[in-house]
Amino acid sequence: MQMTISSKYQVVIPKSVRTKLHLKPKQKLTVIEKDRMLILIPQASLDELRGIAPGVKIHNYREKQDRII
Repeated sequence: MQMTISSKYQVVIPKSVRTKLHLKPKQKLTVIEKDRMLILIPQASLDELRGIAPGVKIHNYREKQDRII
């Protein structure tokens, strides 16, 4: 699969990829450059992340003053 960079440095993600990854208009993507490659990672909303770690204890995990800033 190939894409072309426009004169404004824009690219269009092919529809098959948008559909498979459930990408939405205005959704943010994280861009990582590594070894001459571009990696696009869709950012998930907090609602989409809810429930990804069932069974994890959330109380008394770490106090605010113990956090590394």
